[in-house]
Amino acid sequence: MKKKALAAGLLLSATILTSAFVPVTTNANQAPVVRFEGQPITFSLQPKLIDGILMASVRDLAKALSMEVTWNEAERLAVVTGSGYELKLPLNSDFAYVNGKANTIYGSTQMVNGSMYVPLRFFMESANHVVRWDSATSSVNITKQAESLPVVGTYDHLVTLLTQNESSGSARVSLLTKQAKSETTSGIASAPASAGAAAVQDSARAAAPDYSSTNVQVQGVDESDVVKTDGTYIYTVNKQRIVVTQAYPADQMKVLSILDFPGNQDTQFQPSEIYVDDKHLIVLGNSYQNYKRIPYDGAEGATEMKMILPMRSQGTAKVMVYDLTDRSSLKLVKEAELEGNYVSSRKIGSSLYFISNKYVNYYQYREMADKEKAKTALTPAYRDSAAGDSFTSIPLNQVYYLPKALEPNYVLIGGINLNELKQTMNVTSYLGSGQNVYASEENLYVAVTNYEQMRIHPLRIPAGAPAQGIRIGEPNEASQPYELPKQETIIYQFGLNAGKAEYKNTGKVPGRLLNQFSMDEHNGHFRLATTTGEMGRTDDGISKNHIFILDGNLKEKGKIENIAPGERIYSTRFMGDRAYMVTFKNTDPLFVMDLKDPAKPQLLGALKIPGYSDYLHPYDENHIIGFGKDTIEVDNKNLNGPQSIAYYQGMKVALFDVTDVNNPKEKFKELIGDRGTDSELLHNHRALLFNKEKNLLSFPVNVMKIDPSQTTNNPKMPASAYGNFAFQGAYVYNLDLEKGFQFRGGITHLSQEDLQKAGQYVHAGDKQVQRVLYIGETLYTVSNGLIKANDLNTLQEKNSVVIP
Repeated sequence: MKKKALAAGLLLSATILTSAFVPVTTNANQAPVVRFEGQPITFSLQPKLIDGILMASVRDLAKALSMEVTWNEAERLAVVTGSGYELKLPLNSDFAYVNGKANTIYGSTQMVNGSMYVPLRFFMESANHVVRWDSATSSVNITKQAESLPVVGTYDHLVTLLTQNESSGSARVSLLTKQAKSETTSGIASAPASAGAAAVQDSARAAAPDYSSTNVQVQGVDESDVVKTDGTYIYTVNKQRIVVTQAYPADQMKVLSILDFPGNQDTQFQPSEIYVDDKHLIVLGNSYQNYKRIPYDGAEGATEMKMILPMRSQGTAKVMVYDLTDRSSLKLVKEAELEGNYVSSRKIGSSLYFISNKYVNYYQYREMADKEKAKTALTPAYRDSAAGDSFTSIPLNQVYYLPKALEPNYVLIGGINLNELKQTMNVTSYLGSGQNVYASEENLYVAVTNYEQMRIHPLRIPAGAPAQGIRIGEPNEASQPYELPKQETIIYQFGLNAGKAEYKNTGKVPGRLLNQFSMDEHNGHFRLATTTGEMGRTDDGISKNHIFILDGNLKEKGKIENIAPGERIYSTRFMGDRAYMVTFKNTDPLFVMDLKDPAKPQLLGALKIPGYSDYLHPYDENHIIGFGKDTIEVDNKNLNGPQSIAYYQGMKVALFDVTDVNNPKEKFKELIGDRGTDSELLHNHRALLFNKEKNLLSFPVNVMKIDPSQTTNNPKMPASAYGNFAFQGAYVYNLDLEKGFQFRGGITHLSQEDLQKAGQYVHAGDKQVQRVLYIGETLYTVSNGLIKANDLNTLQEKNSVVIP
């Protein structure tokens, strides 16, 4: 009976929470006290709990915010204006308009004794206020969302927020992961390396020529990768290891040292990415805790073993900093961990920022008998070797929450000043979620897309009805409501300064982001490219693409909407005052947009050609390189489907001329292989090597080709036919504006024996080339099993080193 009562109480709480964060103990017929900025609101008409949702008079809520209310009898709606907001609230509707845009109401407006009532939470949040339950005073607290985010504050409030989220069905699956600490890195080094080894390495570095760096989105903002070089040494993430190779000069190549992370019975560390600078090697990855076996009394007195996870079972995002004074014997000088899974990182000068997501399973901890232990487990924690070996829990009065992106998840941001490694890292924690990350030298942006089901009513449109969103009027006799997923991206801005990330602003735009290149900061404005709707639909839910420009406070400044209906974004690149967007369905439209006037951005020109680009890279201010796939469009004889279908083919690299922004042109193109050809570059921009001054373009590629005899015997070879394996390695090109793409050759790590054994497909394994880089006049290709050095001018092999 107790379990049934608890479940019923949680269900009631979840229902009420969708409006006002009211606790489980609230009487279903009695509304709680409502406070605004700490003071009780004096209502002329008392709030009511209707169907489990806290409702209040529109006029009373408007008065509390010093807003005006008028009634539009013709359209049967209340209009509330003031404080830079306009709310249109149709009667008996589960939709309303906020500054002209349709928004879902969780509940509906109702007339009660001649006065319109509206869900309190919807009204206040639409006017940029935060609504939360305060267990200390048993009241609903309303505060203006100003310079800071609201604080979780108490365990009761945390439970309220988590219960609210679980009731909405947006919980993410918990990943039972493991956590580790390498036996080879159990101690933090403080002694300097030997002077002899350091002197030899310093001498080698002094003579080092110019070298390539990781291809990053923002100049001055470094991104981690699996391969890095400092001009003398190449550092690679090699499965469970970090390998340091002396690469320059090429005739002296050798593996210098290997950092192994074998783990132990309790923990396991998986390195994923690295940074390198003049002083440090920084290794990032996930650390997991293993299951533990403990004895217990089994059947008939027998002793049996069962598997359990430690209290902090989800693992951590871990940073390990090594001193590079002696690369033959690297010394660990700092460890730092954030609970959760590693998301992303950026390095700006001597400041490192990394982000983790920690899932919060409230219902698991709710069953624990030791409630104090459960409360501790529900709080986020971190560890810094500068403060000892134990984890530090972050008090809930220092944990903020993201009101517009609530999920049972903590986003933790750690900041480390690499010049002051004895200082404990700065950590901030937010209850919410984060998906895509963009960073400039001054700001970090974390974006998350929310998905909601909107019920669309196809209604008759009366005279004077609003032009946007859901139409107001009486339903047509044959009309039926249908479901349309509403997508809205929330952006959180954090200021970066000397290893500290501090919250600044929140913004939102309609639609969903593709990746980090859908975001950009320029001259005090933040620009985004989003897609709304779904491909394949022909109704109001059809996919459309948009550009939004936000000001320094993340408020909308300008926009271009409804680009390429029926298609979605495949790639975007912001370059100064321009934006380039590639959408795709059957052909590849490259759109050029002028963003010089943020308040009045303009769509200038478009180029439609076969294929699409997954990644756009600047060549110069008037030319851009597109990397993607070629396509063939064929008639579709299936009458139930689209009239034509586009089949992707081999890889396509194109140079676009946008000198005439109103008439972009495909100046040159290079087609590589046939259907099945792929490159990591199409999914990861860091796989590209490009240097305009050297006319150098190179990237790893897996080439598939159709045997010419097949097309001879079958002239009607279908567009859906795949090629057979032909090559894996790096393709190298010269690229200039006169001759375009000039293929110079391919560099592979596969032996002749490997190629002879290849069938239709090949598994390159440890010989899969991952990255290409140069040091001076030498081109290096890197796989897990080999580093090969070739002459940059002739591509003749100079040397190679096998990685043991």
